[in-house]
Amino acid sequence: MTTLSQETLELPQTLAPPVRRTVLRPRHGWQALDVARLLRYRDLLWFLALRDVQVRYKQTVLGILWAIIQPVVTMVVLSAFFGTLIGSTVTGGTARVPYPIFLYAGLLPWTFFASAVTASSQSLLSNSNLIRKVYFPRLIVPIAAVGAPLVDYAVAFVVLLGMMVWFGVAPTWRLLLLPALVATTVTAALGVGILLAALTTAYRDFRFVVTFLIQIWFFVTPVIYPPSIVPARLRPLLALNPMSGTIEAFRAAVLGTEIPVASWATAAAAAMACLFLGLAYFQRTERRIADVI
Repeated sequence: MTTLSQETLELPQTLAPPVRRTVLRPRHGWQALDVARLLRYRDLLWFLALRDVQVRYKQTVLGILWAIIQPVVTMVVLSAFFGTLIGSTVTGGTARVPYPIFLYAGLLPWTFFASAVTASSQSLLSNSNLIRKVYFPRLIVPIAAVGAPLVDYAVAFVVLLGMMVWFGVAPTWRLLLLPALVATTVTAALGVGILLAALTTAYRDFRFVVTFLIQIWFFVTPVIYPPSIVPARLRPLLALNPMSGTIEAFRAAVLGTEIPVASWATAAAAAMACLFLGLAYFQRTERRIADVI
């Protein structure tokens, strides 16, 4: 009778490679802005901004021309109404200039500011599906929302150059200040937009507040009127408006008049304060955005 013996074969065991896991934990309290983390997602920032530009004019007949039509039609309507009240010419700095170009030079930065704030404030709600599924710095979403209004800003600026030729406004060296003025406007728009984006996710009432806020803000900003008609006792309050001094300086750079340095500096400081407040509040509430959106 043959017996079978059982033998235990010990096979060589291979060492499994260590598994690397990334654990995401919500941050608590006030947090400093992690710029390096944002830079790692710069490709996503570019993609979201480009997507907004493409979606904005997808399946439209006039396409990018809408960026010109909106401020031009607004300028024509306001010129027809307020031009009869203020006059065909208005004091722009130290010179009398035609009211249409005075108005358009104020409408151009204001239209960008209003569009950027509105887009940024609604950006988190518009991208709720993406935010709930994939992790990335949520701050990228309201920043990317400024991309499409910035493209419109650049396109509409071509009309301003044409108006300068039509009304005989000669360009001066002050036009070199335009990039800094655009940066001030972007800073103010980002600060207000980021703050409203965080508030809108937690309190949906702010969707309606944004529209009302932009309407009121328009009339307390010297867009359709020169700052000189504002009573002297109210001008310190007007200076706290980050768009007030910015529009004054932008208009002076276009018209070739003296730059109101003090007003622009105050506006830049107010814009930086808005950006700091917006970033601070957004960083504090970012961990709850995916849960409440």
